[in-house]
Amino acid sequence: MKLNNKEDILQLVQNDPWMMSVLETASLLHLPDWWVCAGFVRSKIWDTLHGFAERTPLPDVDVVYFDPSNLDEAEEKRLEEQLRSIDPTIPWSVKNEARMHLINNMSPFSSSTDAISNFTETATALGLSLNEAGQVILTAPHGIEDAVNMVLRPTPHFAADKERHPIFVERIARKNWQQTWSQLQLHTASAVGDFPTLE
Repeated sequence: MKLNNKEDILQLVQNDPWMMSVLETASLLHLPDWWVCAGFVRSKIWDTLHGFAERTPLPDVDVVYFDPSNLDEAEEKRLEEQLRSIDPTIPWSVKNEARMHLINNMSPFSSSTDAISNFTETATALGLSLNEAGQVILTAPHGIEDAVNMVLRPTPHFAADKERHPIFVERIARKNWQQTWSQLQLHTASAVGDFPTLE
């Protein structure tokens, strides 16, 4: 199957009852600027492009939101418990992106999409949500091209910093995604110097 644009991805999600259930459950919390992001979206795309009949298991389902008025980590844990009480089969993880810059030693984010744009890889910098009409919406601050072309590339935040770029390289080696999705292409080039491409 070929995925050419955002509409193709949205259709893919709308036709997946499990993904829609996750989004509908997350929406029940009415969180500000909420998204289910990262592997939840990326793995669905890669599974589809590889023709997998079964979903690749996710270590967690990442829900992010943006609330500068409450930066208490305990609130995130409370929200996780609330989601687990609704659907205990999902490995929920909830993070308030209004405080994550403090954890990751970055400048403050302006929104959840701003935070997503600073994820490690472009193919992971994707998020899904539901609008007020219950329709699926997609945020892709670096576009969908790398995700649908199965390219692993650092986001500018990690490509342009000689201290952060090795984090990308180490993460890719640790995740070993190419063992699961054999068609992935790894592009490790850094804006601060050429790094060898790992095959």
